[in-house]
Amino acid sequence: MGALKYAMVGGGPGSFIGEVHRKALLLDRKAELIAGCFSRDIIKSRVTAAETGTVRVYEDYREMIEKESTITNDRIDFVVIATPNNSHYEIAKLCLEKGFHVACDKPLTITVTEAETLEKLANERNLLFLVTHTYMGYIMVKHARDFIKSGALGDIRIIMAEYSQSGLCNYDPSNTRFWRADPQYAGSSLTLGDIGTHIENAVATFTGLKIKRILAKVETVIKNKPLDDNDYVLVEFDNGASGVYWASQVAVGKDNELRLRIFGSEGYIEWNQEDPEVLLIADKSGVNRRVKKGHAEVGEAAMKYRRIPKGHGEGVIEAMANLYSNFCDCIAAIKNGSFTKSMIDYPTVYDGVNGMKFIEACLKSSRGGNVWINL
Repeated sequence: MGALKYAMVGGGPGSFIGEVHRKALLLDRKAELIAGCFSRDIIKSRVTAAETGTVRVYEDYREMIEKESTITNDRIDFVVIATPNNSHYEIAKLCLEKGFHVACDKPLTITVTEAETLEKLANERNLLFLVTHTYMGYIMVKHARDFIKSGALGDIRIIMAEYSQSGLCNYDPSNTRFWRADPQYAGSSLTLGDIGTHIENAVATFTGLKIKRILAKVETVIKNKPLDDNDYVLVEFDNGASGVYWASQVAVGKDNELRLRIFGSEGYIEWNQEDPEVLLIADKSGVNRRVKKGHAEVGEAAMKYRRIPKGHGEGVIEAMANLYSNFCDCIAAIKNGSFTKSMIDYPTVYDGVNGMKFIEACLKSSRGGNVWINL
């Protein structure tokens, strides 16, 4: 196993995302799961510990973090947080205070103030903080980012981005699977937090642009839900470009389609998460082409994350593994004294803060009568 060691909070029996984190970290074997508090139920925690070979299992995350911070031999290097939104802040804050690097699901917290506190604490302690916007680990996302940064699209003018799902069409409030629709756990937004932040982060990653202001309509199509399930956002960027974001979890017939279309003065690029190894690119003359993982023009900065040859599909677990691979490399570099911030190639706590600012601005805009809000 790898030289690094980690603990996990959450991700117990029945957890989809916890298993994705663990499988992603197993791919490159750069870190080993040593400790965990996988559930509030110690019996369930022990079940997951037995299944994963976890050495130390705890009843409470506070106990785990406190005790792990006193260990000298076999000490963990980072903590993975795979719990509901409302618990991210307290867990991450304690981890940072005890000197542990953090990897946390999005949205980072449930308020901007909490997110900014974590950012400040991570910076003060010189600790790394990965926010797992998983799709940003795909090879072709990294190539698209570099392609746009090279100036190949010219001046970016128009951005159309959407994330459509149908998972909440059959919402049942008695089903604990739908905890994201409960404000007690999810915070003030369901769809903006769950998938809208993916749109915001994907556009920022692809283009490097910052949002200047937004106008949003946040709505609940299925009326028995207490939080939003379908959202529209008009966006103006710092370079003068404009865009439209659509996030929906009640889009009948849609599975998990995060799609970006970016139009510049010299060209166009499109990426779809459901076909993640392909970019559609057009130049000003109208010539269209499909660029796939492994093609000669895909640069080494992106292709260094390749695990298998071209023509062989790599999926979402590999995408998360790419984020963790770089995160672990950065932690290892800190330990051996060779780390520089230029090594970071994953979404950070800064991105998490921007996600929370986006959510709060959208809610303010919608509640204010669909008015423009500056970010």
